[in-house]
Amino acid sequence: MLPEKGTRERVKRSLKYSILDGAFYAAMVGFGESFFSAFAVFLRATSTQLGLLGSLPQTIGALLQLFSARLLAHFRSRKSLSVAFSSLQAIMYLFVSLVFFFGELKVWLLILFVCLYWAFSTLITPAWSSWMGDLVPDRSRGEYFGRRNKIAGFVTFATFTVGGYLLQEFADGTTTQYLGFVVLFFLALVSRIISTVYLSRQYEPDYVVDKKLQFSFWQFLKEARFHNYGLFVIYLGFMNLAVFIASPFFTPYMLEHLGFDYATFTIVTATALVVKFITMPIWGKLSDRYGTKKVLAASGFLMPIVPILWIFSHDVLYLIAIQAYSGFAWAGFEVASFNFIFDSTSREKRATCVAYYNVVVGLLIFVGAMLGSALLKFIPDVTGYFVVFLVSYVARSLTSIFFLPHLRERREVSRISYRKLVFKAVSMLPTAGMVSHLVTFGRDEVVRLENAVMHKGTQRRR
Repeated sequence: MLPEKGTRERVKRSLKYSILDGAFYAAMVGFGESFFSAFAVFLRATSTQLGLLGSLPQTIGALLQLFSARLLAHFRSRKSLSVAFSSLQAIMYLFVSLVFFFGELKVWLLILFVCLYWAFSTLITPAWSSWMGDLVPDRSRGEYFGRRNKIAGFVTFATFTVGGYLLQEFADGTTTQYLGFVVLFFLALVSRIISTVYLSRQYEPDYVVDKKLQFSFWQFLKEARFHNYGLFVIYLGFMNLAVFIASPFFTPYMLEHLGFDYATFTIVTATALVVKFITMPIWGKLSDRYGTKKVLAASGFLMPIVPILWIFSHDVLYLIAIQAYSGFAWAGFEVASFNFIFDSTSREKRATCVAYYNVVVGLLIFVGAMLGSALLKFIPDVTGYFVVFLVSYVARSLTSIFFLPHLRERREVSRISYRKLVFKAVSMLPTAGMVSHLVTFGRDEVVRLENAVMHKGTQRRR
């Protein structure tokens, strides 16, 4: 057994490796995962296929987490499990790249391989969350993950921007466009391999699965409404249902109905990413001081209005402003949601609790996406998109109104009103410089691209 000082050094070094792992994982997302929907549009996917691509992979991956406890018992190591499945996830980019050659089956094969990609990713999540929960001190969890997410967000923004530029450069002709996607997916594969190397260098504290503390998914569902964590899972489940009514369809809306080319799409989409990576550390510090529930509730009421704002104007500068707001709201929501899991679960049960959380969320994501695709199928043209955005807004708002008052903070924290909390978050932003940069960047690019013929891209959620 390592002496205490030696263990502290290994933990400290591992937290640095985790940031590097997160950075290269983010590069994979920016180069690869962020363009799955764009690739599907390039392959002439229907709205139903886009809905399936945006939801079915996460749902299947989530369902497989019902077996996560058995997997962890088989591997006997959270680290070994994480490294094995992250390697398999990287390989999926080879298969995704090759679907172009399979004629009418190409979109369905894309959905299949993205399902496998997500399955390998989500099977890692319970073990990785439990592992990181042991490494990161409770008192600085919000600050650490806020900093880690800031770096990852910056890398996602940078790689996504480069990816959009590359696709724009390869935009002439079907074969050339395909080669552009191949280059991006190769960069994503390499990034995930490097991420896995850093993951393998992290220290793993001793961990023993106590079967006496295990409980079934059905037991969890029956007791969920009586427990803080259970109510949180139900809330996030229904919130994701509401989000995914609209989320898979922003890409075809921008590329087909607004006519954006890859460059314009990248600018609008990347705005949310850059604001998110700037504000995540701010929300993380506020979460440590004022509680995850307070930040979750504040952002949970800020975020729902985002989709309906897309109805009012197609002007690129307007959409950049909307995306800046979206990045700010989603940063708080994601930081608080992630930290709430750690605050509300014990070390021994955390892997199982995370797995069941992902099962519930994954199932309801699929329901939301299918509702959205059904609306688009029966309501033609751009009106269908407006209806989808409106329904998503109403569903998000009602979910927050109903569930948030029932959640409780688990730590002793300083008190603050919601209004002051949001004001404090805004006041901590480098607001003037950020806004000036975004507006100048957007204006220059709009002038340059004003007469371009527009195309495609993707974002996980908006």
